[in-house]
Amino acid sequence: MGKVIAIDGPSGAGKSTIAKELARRLGFSYLDTGALYRAVALALREKGIEPEDSDDKLKAVLVYAQVNFVEGKVFFNKKDVSEEIRTTEIGHYSSVFSARKVVRDFLLDIQRNAALNNNIVAEGRDMTTVVFPDAWKKFYLDATLNERAKRRYLQLKDKGTNITEHEAEKDVAERDARDSSRDIAPLRKAGDAVHIDSSVMTAGEVLENILKSIRSEF
Repeated sequence: MGKVIAIDGPSGAGKSTIAKELARRLGFSYLDTGALYRAVALALREKGIEPEDSDDKLKAVLVYAQVNFVEGKVFFNKKDVSEEIRTTEIGHYSSVFSARKVVRDFLLDIQRNAALNNNIVAEGRDMTTVVFPDAWKKFYLDATLNERAKRRYLQLKDKGTNITEHEAEKDVAERDARDSSRDIAPLRKAGDAVHIDSSVMTAGEVLENILKSIRSEF
């Protein structure tokens, strides 16, 4: 097992941006677990699965599904779906389906296997608490709801998505509620994770804080 730097936090906290650059700076591999959940959501929706459907219906789709994250790209049954999974609709369904135990169980080994022969930076909602509870380094990246909603709005606007700031805030707030209240692997800060509030920090400042925290042992 390689070294694992695990980063958790709510939607819009800047986890992906920081994790990618941290991995690049350290020469680690980057694992975008959110992309894996989006790929699963895409697979389920393509088969007409609804959030209220039974576990058996979900399993019937997932048993034939192959999801991988390789060199920054997401593959579903060997097809590159990196762009397809980035819609607001799939983002919504990934959040909804991620609350299902059958989905989380399906992705658990896929995520853990990424660290078998590599040093990785893994970011998500339960990296520090469930997937990699013994991670070498743990961080919890947070920001105010207003700041995270603003970042979400600008991100989607840059991609050409027609969305208002109010809609972006509503989306982030709903994700927060689902992530923190679900019975299976709810979003929470691990007791031994370093908490970083990025509300008034640049990405560069956040990155330097994380590097400073790990530099003494690297």
